[in-house]
Amino acid sequence: MKITSVNLAVSAVRRSQYPTDNKPEFLLVGRSNVGKSSFINTIISRKNYARTSSNPGKTQTINFYLVNDTFYLVDAPGYGFANLSKAKRKKFGLMMEDYMTNRPNLKQVFMLIDFRHKPTSDDIMMYNFLKYYNIPVTIVATKADKVGVTLHQKHRNQILDELELVVGNDFVVFSNVTKMGKDEIHEKIERVC
Repeated sequence: MKITSVNLAVSAVRRSQYPTDNKPEFLLVGRSNVGKSSFINTIISRKNYARTSSNPGKTQTINFYLVNDTFYLVDAPGYGFANLSKAKRKKFGLMMEDYMTNRPNLKQVFMLIDFRHKPTSDDIMMYNFLKYYNIPVTIVATKADKVGVTLHQKHRNQILDELELVVGNDFVVFSNVTKMGKDEIHEKIERVC
């Protein structure tokens, strides 16, 4: 896939602000600090388009990146952010639940998990939510360059066992440093589009 254009089309805090052009949408979910911005930058072949931050929980809107005028990469607020008020966390939770269960344009979720660690309780809860609503999921294990190649299978099995991955959902080992997994994600997007 050749990326010719990227545009941050909308930063939404409510349904009425979502794009209305009916293009396919690919949602990114994951813990704060799992590498969503780096994932976006790698997928769209740009260095600092989506801003990375050392402060987890920086994304506080649903950001719709229009790619090649064909589809949206949708960046959601990270979950598990401790530095936000309970009220704000609840608001985000409801906004995300509404988006994931009621958005007909949502074609696929890329759920990012840190390859170095076992999935957190938040990761497991998110995956169970997606399974319950039969939303197609690709598990993207980020930061793979930080795990020795000899340990890849062990870490992969650990994540698959914890999540109880269902048939039909994919698993991609990913690194924004080595670009491992980038082609697989591009192929997945092209197939769905």
